[in-house]
Amino acid sequence: MLDPVTKDDPERMLTPPPPPPAEPIFNLPRVVSTLAMLLIAIHLMATYMLSQDGRFELLVTFGFLPLRYLPDAVAQYQLPGGEAALVWTFLTYAFLHGGWGHLFVNVMWMAVFGSAVARRFGTLRFLLLSAVCAVAGAGLHLAMHFGETVPMIGASAAISGQMAAATRFVFQLGGPLGAMRRTDAFAYRVPASGALESLSNPKVAMFLLVWFGINLLFGIISLPIAGEGASIAWEAHIGGFVAGFLLFPLFDPVRLRRS
Repeated sequence: MLDPVTKDDPERMLTPPPPPPAEPIFNLPRVVSTLAMLLIAIHLMATYMLSQDGRFELLVTFGFLPLRYLPDAVAQYQLPGGEAALVWTFLTYAFLHGGWGHLFVNVMWMAVFGSAVARRFGTLRFLLLSAVCAVAGAGLHLAMHFGETVPMIGASAAISGQMAAATRFVFQLGGPLGAMRRTDAFAYRVPASGALESLSNPKVAMFLLVWFGINLLFGIISLPIAGEGASIAWEAHIGGFVAGFLLFPLFDPVRLRRS
């Protein structure tokens, strides 16, 4: 017996099914792509719409300046932003970059590791973790460079925290980079292990060894950022990374695996 649809409209038997929707070229979580576009837009404005004096004022107002925290430094040097900048620059420095190379490297690493964290955490938790790691990076940089006159900028501390958070689950069994890995949404929801258990995972240990080794190398020989002259604030990277690794359970919506 013919199907009713076929009986009413025999030509549909010869009509091929519609093609599946095309996959997006960049399949990033919306929060990651939005942040990337925001960072690019800010850098475009700072580079092409502001004068040299305007760029300098932007840098001093929103960059993280250790000099600002000396007693009476704000009044003595008449720093833009006033006392309020003592607070907001712990976060706003992460939205500024020293050049296109610096920005490209940060956006690339955020696309890789930040996307994994955003898929697991969701938008709000992802943003909160990133902000906390940026603040932690600025805090360690301040402790190591208190009173210095060189401002620090860049999202590297926040992205280092995203990378650290990702290590807590991406190498797990069934995770996107683990043994017997999966490629669906459940790969980003595998239970994470505790901090000490994570360190016993050979893949995590190797990743941490390489990551800390590269950053310590930056500190020893003061390598420039993508050939753009300014040296890398490696202490901020470490501050953000440690915060992301240790504070991961506070943000993780997936129940911790118990051994």
